[in-house]
Amino acid sequence: MSLDVTPSIAPRGLADRMLRRGPLEAVATAMIAAGVVMLMQPFSLTLYSWSFATTLFGTVMFTIVSKVRE
Repeated sequence: MSLDVTPSIAPRGLADRMLRRGPLEAVATAMIAAGVVMLMQPFSLTLYSWSFATTLFGTVMFTIVSKVRE
């Protein structure tokens, strides 16, 4: 039985590249900004109705993503 001391360098998959703090924080911040814009626009009652849910989802997402590895 031999133990390989040197770690193998495996290519990163798409999930490893996408599930990082930077891109996910950017998406969460964009969701929060979209929710605030939806809240302040005077044209559509539907957008206004969904603004709180969008802002809340972005905030929860940002809180969760801040715990993800760099």
